[in-house]
Amino acid sequence: MQNFKTPVLVLLCLCLALKGFGQQYLQPIKLVELLNRVNSSAPTLLADSAAIGIKQSQAAETRNNWLPNLKLNYQADIGTNNNTAGPYFGFGIVPSNSRGVRTESNTNAVLTNLGIAALDWEIYNFGAYNAQNKVAESDVSVEQSQFQQSKYRLQAYTIGNYLQLLRLQDYLNIQARNIERNQQIRRSIQSLAKSGIRPGVDTSIAEAELSKARLTYLELNNQLKQTQLQLAALSGLSYQAMVPDTLIETRLILQENIPDILVADTANHPIINYYQSVVQNSRERESLVKKQYNPKILLEAAAWGRGASIDGNDRYNSLSNGWGFDRSNYLVGVGISYNLFDMRRKQLKLRTQKSATDYALRRLDEQKNLLTLSVNQADVELNTAKQRLTEIPNQLKAANAGYRQKLSLYKSGLTDIIELNAALNILYRAETDYAQARFAYISALFQKAVTANNLSSVLNLLN
Repeated sequence: MQNFKTPVLVLLCLCLALKGFGQQYLQPIKLVELLNRVNSSAPTLLADSAAIGIKQSQAAETRNNWLPNLKLNYQADIGTNNNTAGPYFGFGIVPSNSRGVRTESNTNAVLTNLGIAALDWEIYNFGAYNAQNKVAESDVSVEQSQFQQSKYRLQAYTIGNYLQLLRLQDYLNIQARNIERNQQIRRSIQSLAKSGIRPGVDTSIAEAELSKARLTYLELNNQLKQTQLQLAALSGLSYQAMVPDTLIETRLILQENIPDILVADTANHPIINYYQSVVQNSRERESLVKKQYNPKILLEAAAWGRGASIDGNDRYNSLSNGWGFDRSNYLVGVGISYNLFDMRRKQLKLRTQKSATDYALRRLDEQKNLLTLSVNQADVELNTAKQRLTEIPNQLKAANAGYRQKLSLYKSGLTDIIELNAALNILYRAETDYAQARFAYISALFQKAVTANNLSSVLNLLN
């Protein structure tokens, strides 16, 4: 029984150890997956999406502007019916009193009631309704283009930070090797100092270099965590999950057909589409200005009933006789309305709107020129980065050989700590230059893809 328990306990401990290792290991998040999470969870995009819903609701409201007004009114009033002759402007505050002029003043109370169903409908305005709808639809289009532009810029920002994670991870690995080399040098110096071959001051110099390397590692690790937090805020994931796929650089560097697939697609570029939608919106507003001051054809209709405690013989009856309708009437008419001074208003407002359209066109041309410049700059940067990446291994190979030689000479007592540290710094700089060259190439590659609106071609290479 004892012989049976021992293998079981060993197997159980092994399983627990593997489980703990699996919990600590974090699967790298792929760039495509991160972009999808950002597109669905970024607060900026969620806000822009809500803004689209507002514009769509406003467009639906505008489409119903043609509906008529049908108002139902009822009132019961008690007061006098004591008119006199003479004209006046009502100003909206003088109550109506329907009765001819009396020969003498009479302030007896009268009860009246009135019910009205009134319809007013602007049945035709020579295209103003249609122009309003087109402006509302154009507003929705502008907001949707704004959303796509925000999505485009956020993708570029996400890719930039993801590549920064790769760069910082490379720097951390380089710094870890640098720390290991400094520790190796310190151990060698301690042994040589104890033997009296090297002075004790070399130990202090080695300790200082080691401490400096550790501080640099801490600073790089802090920058990595800050970048992880920024990506986590956009994607809704924990910052610990922001582990980059380190194979991206190698896979893209080995691709030889990249220049062939990075064809610029500026015709459907999100930035250009946005400014084109702004131009179209301004033109639709010009059309609205032209049509909103046109004549208006109106349909008016009303039906009403009235009752009063005073009868046709001008007798003041009991107030209770004022309830109910004694007379009913209806009225239907078609009219046309036009303000002659609207011609001047239209000219002034149209001039202002044309200026806004001209400004939008100039901004569109500016963005097209900037986009062309950005594409050309990305081409130059990509070619330069490729050449730099081809040359940099020679520097790294020479620096590595120089460091090994100086370390061997130092251990043999043929050189001093200053020259050894200089060789170590040259190697460290060569490694960081190589990492920077890899980062610069990948960054230039994605910059070209984003600028050329052809990001999907590069992302497909990573699948």
